Amino acid sequence: MRSDEFRKRAAKKGIDIDRDVTLTCVTIRESAVDRAIAMKQKGYGPDRILMMVSTDEEHHFANSGTTLPDYWKEAERCIKKARDVGIKMCGTVSTIWGSPISGATRLEDAVEFTKRWFSIGAHDIEHADHDGSANAADVYRYFSMILDAMPNPEAHLCHLHETKRIASSSILAALQAGICRFESTLGGLGGQPANFLDDCPIKGTGEYYYDDPRYVGLICTEDLLVQIDELGIEHGYDVDRILWLGRKLEKTAGMRLRSEAIVNGRTLKEGHMKFARPGLRGVKEKKGEKPGAKLPEGWGETAVLPEKYGPEDPIWKK
Repeated sequence: MRSDEFRKRAAKKGIDIDRDVTLTCVTIRESAVDRAIAMKQKGYGPDRILMMVSTDEEHHFANSGTTLPDYWKEAERCIKKARDVGIKMCGTVSTIWGSPISGATRLEDAVEFTKRWFSIGAHDIEHADHDGSANAADVYRYFSMILDAMPNPEAHLCHLHETKRIASSSILAALQAGICRFESTLGGLGGQPANFLDDCPIKGTGEYYYDDPRYVGLICTEDLLVQIDELGIEHGYDVDRILWLGRKLEKTAGMRLRSEAIVNGRTLKEGHMKFARPGLRGVKEKKGEKPGAKLPEGWGETAVLPEKYGPEDPIWKK
């Protein structure tokens, strides 16, 4: 992506690679950070790298192979090295809403870990639900706590994995709390290391995450974008183009992926008149109804509710 050829191709589409695209490498341990720095010094490295802590130390140890106190010291060293060469560090906090290993966790611990990341120099924070433990109520509660303590929404990213088909409710909850940055992938792919073989998603390295290899990744970009677009939120993306890319990715992978929006599309304001049943105009004319009339003639412009209606109406009482 740093090559001159790719820059020219992107420029033809109005994309400035240096201005419009941020390249991020997941660098869980210091050796990976050092490789990213070496690549940057050679002119093709990332703009941003990522390290991760879990509030559940068992989960953290399974991911990184070291203790939390030791990892915090390693992260502090890595942030200093990265900043010296102009690489931003994203600090991830995981197991916010629960751990697939130890179970329930405390939201307060995740808020404190977020503060710790900023205190050692992180640029922004990825608030992650790697196994789909989150629910909308707790997502709203957590991000309200985060933005009360650290109110700049540009400093925070919401990172949700889709495992129960409820992530869209958590997205709405995060939006209502004030979060405006979300991470997603086309087709819902990605999210675990080593989760592709021959261009197809496989179970990956974290057996404690999912029992089914189809459940490997983040919320779908296609579905997320359609949701945000239909909420009337400005986003700057070409929705139809993203849906087209999602369909192309399924073709490339040679299998059905996880987006519903690429199949069902957007809710079109102009509707689908090709499905209209013929003859409505003629029927209305025969019945003496005015075009566009939706209520019987003589009915008032607005309904008047009776004093008791629905379940309270005496006619329904046995």
